[in-house]
Amino acid sequence: MQPLLKSHIPSLKLLNQGKVRDIYDVDARTMLLVATDRLSAFDVVLPTPIKDKGAILTQIANFWFEKLNHIVPNHLTGIDPQSLVQDAAEKAQLGKRAIVVKKLKPLPIEAIVRGYLVGSGWKEYKASGTVCDIPLPAGLQEASVLPEPIFTPSSKAEVGDHDINITHSQAAELLGQDLAKTVANVSIRLYKEAAQYALTRGIIIADTKFEFGLDDSGQLYLIDEVLTPDSSRFWPADQYKVGKNPPSYDKQYVRDWLESTGWDKTPPGPELPAEVADKTSEKYREAFFKLTGTEFTPD
Repeated sequence: MQPLLKSHIPSLKLLNQGKVRDIYDVDARTMLLVATDRLSAFDVVLPTPIKDKGAILTQIANFWFEKLNHIVPNHLTGIDPQSLVQDAAEKAQLGKRAIVVKKLKPLPIEAIVRGYLVGSGWKEYKASGTVCDIPLPAGLQEASVLPEPIFTPSSKAEVGDHDINITHSQAAELLGQDLAKTVANVSIRLYKEAAQYALTRGIIIADTKFEFGLDDSGQLYLIDEVLTPDSSRFWPADQYKVGKNPPSYDKQYVRDWLESTGWDKTPPGPELPAEVADKTSEKYREAFFKLTGTEFTPD
């Protein structure tokens, strides 16, 4: 398939276009999610598509949805996306990149779990000994494993805006005390089980982001994407060393290239050179193979 920057499914109503996913209305209960090959960095969607990225992300997420379904139900319906459209050009845009999901009420936070000290958490720790105001033991280094994974929620931002870390009490104000506690506990359970499995496949999941939604009865569901290179920091276990940020399977490779260009991180983002785009696609493929044990095959 040719890389897809934006889907075009005129037989269905476009509800929303996120950084990566286009969302279409199906009926009162379901929606169609199409993961494009867009890539965002520093909250800016770049103009260069990453070949097969959307399909790989979707298949990695589906792998985790099945593996973790015993902890919390997810938004998948099992409906074949191809059954929703008749036009050949529309069908050609779906394939492995599309899923049909339940319509749920998204929670207004992102549930972030950190298992290692890196990124913005490392910067804060060096300054104050905390991560998102959670005190941590003294003497930790960059990329140190934390004594226990920590839940650090953030607000949800619109496309182009930055998420903002919030405290547990702020999360409770947004969700209610009981639901906030449930989300924190479920997020930690999901992370621990996924991280334990990933280690057997040679991948360290340093941190990750979950999103949740509620149905009309108040049942909690795991939604959006889960444990992909876009929503997580994946490190090759054989290159991990405390004291430095290891190379990653995620889009940090693109971020590093962008930093080297002097771009001011405001729209529009620069075009990626072909070699950077190709290398990024290879990293997504490698993550898929490492996690699932099978080579990714395009449609």
